[in-house]
Formats: sequence, structure tokens, C-alpha cells
Amino acid sequence: MAFDLANPQRFEKLAARLVPLLTIASGVTALFGLYMALFDSPADYQQGDSVRIMYVHVPAAWMALLCYSTMAIASAIGFIFKHPLADVAAKSAAPIGAAFTFLALVTGSLWGKPMWGTWWAWDARLTSVLILFFLYIGYIALWNAIDDKIRAARLAAIVCLVGFINIPIIKFSVDWWNSLHQPASVLRAGGPTIHGSMLTPLILMGAAYALGFAALLLVSMRGELAERRIARLEQTARAPSRATVA
Repeated sequence: MAFDLANPQRFEKLAARLVPLLTIASGVTALFGLYMALFDSPADYQQGDSVRIMYVHVPAAWMALLCYSTMAIASAIGFIFKHPLADVAAKSAAPIGAAFTFLALVTGSLWGKPMWGTWWAWDARLTSVLILFFLYIGYIALWNAIDDKIRAARLAAIVCLVGFINIPIIKFSVDWWNSLHQPASVLRAGGPTIHGSMLTPLILMGAAYALGFAALLLVSMRGELAERRIARLEQTARAPSRATVA
């Protein structure tokens, strides 16, 4: 399927149809999730109502990992198979992933203050997520620093794939080191340990974030393709004038 969409025009037609559907689905799912999180989900017996930050924070953390994983897969496909849209997908996912990571860090800080008594602690999970944010920023900066798109794509792919080692570190940091974070309670081998009244809105918010990411990714990819098309047209328009001067 991915290689069937190697033609940018075919991809853009499909994206144009999918974006409105994904946007509506994301909005509706988020509304249901937020309603359940605010009105149906109970307050925690220890954390009180501050636990409701979880419904924004946890899905943002999930998406921070998912976006980078998407970048890594796209980078590998582009590096190995030279798929014409792979580097576009990786580049387009980076700012979205950086935004989700920033949201996870900010909401985690807001949640940590009443729970831990501090806005920030050099916890293994917190530190590795902060490193992930810097990886996103470095990846974006690398793309912007190199004018040659082919060379930029190859170097960015290498950086992205090397940085992927941080993803399992984030995931298993609470198991490998002493951590202020609790062990996984949703995505775990033995199944979720969180109560259904909290699990349902959390899953709904995660689905809303994922659908929103898909919509934003398609929009960003279309924008990137349009920019490259304009750049090629400008380069072609300048070519005759250079020949005349020569």
C-alpha cells in the first residue's frame, strides 16, 4: 500500500479525502473522552481531582513515542528503499512529535508539583523524555540547516535511527531504574491494571490524539510537497536566465 502511494499526486488525492474524516473523528472522540474524564471518571483516592491531568498527559506521552517511531520507520524506508514520500513523512512528523513531547513535559510538570512537591525531578523517565524533545529539535534543525534535500534526508535519517535507541529507554526506564513514575498500568503484558472508569476515557483520548496526529501529518506532508514543487518551478524558471547570461 505504501509503495502504491509513491506517486505524490495519488497520495495528495487520498490525503485530501482522509483529512476531513480524520479531523472529525478526532474531534468527536476527544469530546467523548473529555466528557467522561471530567464527569464520569472518579477522583483518585490519593491524588483527588489532580489525577484528571492524566487524560491529557498520558496520551501526549504515548504520542511522543509514536511520532518518533513513525519517523524512524519512515527514515528506514527512505534510507533503504528510497521511497519518494518516506523522507517527507519523517520530516513532517517531527514538529508534531515535538509538540506532543512538549505537552507531555509541561503537563507532567503540572501533575508532578502537587504529587511530588516539585515542578521537575531528574527522574529516569523525565530525563529520557527531555532527551527525546532535544532529539526532535535537533532533527528539525538538521533539515533546516542543509539546502540539499537528498543529503539532508540521508543525514536526518541516520540521526533519527540512532536516536531511536531512546524509545525503549523511555518505555522501560521505570523498570530498569528507581523512578518516581509508577510502572506501566495500561500497555503491559498482563493487561491493564487501571479501573475501567478511568481506562475508557484514557483510551478515547489516546485515540483522539492518534487520529489528530494522522490528520496533521497528512496536512503537513501535503504542505511539504507543495513547497518542493514550488522550489522546483522557481529553479526551472531561473535556469533560462542563467543560460542567457552565460
